[in-house]
Amino acid sequence: MMLTIKLPQVFDFHQVPHVFREDGIISGYRHPRSSALDCVLSSFQMTNETINIWTHFLPTWYFLWRFLTLYSVLDFCNEQYTWPLLVYMLVICLYPFTSSCAHTFSTMSPEARHICYFLDYGALSLYSLGCAITYGLYVMPDCWINSLLHQYFIPLAVFNSLICTSLSCYSRFPELEYPQWSKVLRTTAFVYPFLFDNIPLFYRVLVWAMEGCIHNDAIYNHCYHLIFAFLTGFLFASHLPERLAPGRFDYIGHSHQLFHICAVVGTHFQMEAILSDMNSRQLWLTANTSKPSFLGTVGAVSIAVVLNLAIIGFFLCKTHMGRKLHIFIL
Repeated sequence: MMLTIKLPQVFDFHQVPHVFREDGIISGYRHPRSSALDCVLSSFQMTNETINIWTHFLPTWYFLWRFLTLYSVLDFCNEQYTWPLLVYMLVICLYPFTSSCAHTFSTMSPEARHICYFLDYGALSLYSLGCAITYGLYVMPDCWINSLLHQYFIPLAVFNSLICTSLSCYSRFPELEYPQWSKVLRTTAFVYPFLFDNIPLFYRVLVWAMEGCIHNDAIYNHCYHLIFAFLTGFLFASHLPERLAPGRFDYIGHSHQLFHICAVVGTHFQMEAILSDMNSRQLWLTANTSKPSFLGTVGAVSIAVVLNLAIIGFFLCKTHMGRKLHIFIL
């Protein structure tokens, strides 16, 4: 007897609750009460989330492969100089995987949607912290080494990660009543730590440009990363091209898919730039500054994980209480 699998049905925007609707996306929605199995099966059929799932799931394996390759040649356990890279490689494997899972299982219920994206935001805030750790220890301009900014760069980045998670999670609550305000809050939540993390890089790029653009592999890759980071933010905030032609880009080519691709490509260039800086500046950095500490690398991320989970737990309780109040009123 032949085994047949029935793929889940897809719906138009007017057939799903407002919380599941996306600007400019008319069709391809999954059932708002999908089972976990239906969510997994839907990743193998064409919906408006399918490419979102795969554009972060496949890069997860690419970054994991790069991490394992580096692990085979570097002594992450005993060589302190590599600890910032260890943290960075872990978070660039984490954030696309978490995003892929969020897009896969977010249609199990409105509550599940909040949970999925709370965790997604938390992973992104940890990614921003991982960037700050490597930038503070490998990318910081020579003239800023041992400065006040250099000394407090990572503690400030830990604080920024908490702001990022808090603001992005909170932005989901006014989403239905004040969608524009919600978008502003969420965009700010991610732009703010990005700008802070890249302060050392902005300075280095400016100096590099003023010196006549001397060939530098690390700076070239950093510039490519900044270009794709700008595109990522622009696509996230603008909802282009689907806003100009609702329904035309429901399955392929809408802004969320494009911003996923730009984010991953940007992360690739960022990784290459960090590796280049790490290798080319090792002798100078080890001679002019102290070695990376456990507290400033793995410890900082561990503290941020605990605190971010506490923030997510708070908003989960808030979501659950709001749901109970809504049912009581009804």
